[in-house]
Amino acid sequence: MIFKKMFRGQEKTLRGGKNPVNEKMEHALRLIKEKKYERAARELDRAISEEPDNPAGYTNFGNLLVAMGDPARAPAFFKKALSLDPAYASASFGYGNALYETGKYKDAMAQFVLAQKNGLNEGDLFYMIGLSALRLNHLGQALAAFQRAVELNGSDGEARFQYGLALAQFGQIDSAKTQFLTVIKGNQNHADAYYNLGVIAMRQDRPSDARRYFKQALAHHPGHILAAHGLKQLKKPE
Repeated sequence: MIFKKMFRGQEKTLRGGKNPVNEKMEHALRLIKEKKYERAARELDRAISEEPDNPAGYTNFGNLLVAMGDPARAPAFFKKALSLDPAYASASFGYGNALYETGKYKDAMAQFVLAQKNGLNEGDLFYMIGLSALRLNHLGQALAAFQRAVELNGSDGEARFQYGLALAQFGQIDSAKTQFLTVIKGNQNHADAYYNLGVIAMRQDRPSDARRYFKQALAHHPGHILAAHGLKQLKKPE
């Protein structure tokens, strides 16, 4: 589930500055972040009742449903928001997230592209474009999207990790290594980054480094099957 990305997108869905309705929605967003979903639903229901023509309320309710693990019900709320304002980029972004969660990657991509067309230009959006492109086997598009996501938000470790994977797929091993090293500087518990550094070390005939990275991956995630397999491969006689 892509809750982290979806929730960041919610923070862009308020209109008109400070007013009682926006305060309810801001409160609802805090409740969603705290996983207090029922209370958030009540706040959003009140906000929608008070301003039924405000697309932000419907957008946030759709985002709430995605956060609750019920993305199949969310599109109706995003469609309502877009019926009120077809250019409401946050609704398109949320709609794309819901479609992605239900496996409709081509439709999700269309919504993300629409959100970009309507002015959304953030790392989260390009991260989701990249994930959708991967699902559609559009590897070049995925590489470009992850690169843009990192440019817009250099602290996003997951976007950077995906960028590293994409670089590796295109044979840009040294550049991929740089990205994975940067990931673990920001998150020393990122087992998958250690594992991929181990794979790169094996390809570059650096078995000692590979062994160290695989062991670090297992230290942070003892059930990391690929890292365990990598260590077994290193123990095999040549």
